[in-house]
Amino acid sequence: MYRTAILTAAALLTAAPAFAGAGCSSAPAAKFQPQATLESQLAGEGLTVRRIKTEKGCYEVYAVDKAGKKMNLAFNAETLAKVGNPEAGEN
Repeated sequence: MYRTAILTAAALLTAAPAFAGAGCSSAPAAKFQPQATLESQLAGEGLTVRRIKTEKGCYEVYAVDKAGKKMNLAFNAETLAKVGNPEAGEN
């Protein structure tokens, strides 16, 4: 049982980099949605966008919510779908 757990953990650690970028676009930058569209979408949700960076097919967003809480979010640059890992484009 212990051996199985060790092997499973090793497999997950090995695969982690492959999953880290999952969700980001692999399309050329010409197919990305405009950052202004994302900013408008987030403003409609009550967020104040401080900065948007483009990293490997993701928009990384630094924003502040209505309560003043800082947020770090990531979105697919082509579809503007939210990506679960805010650092998805970093790897």
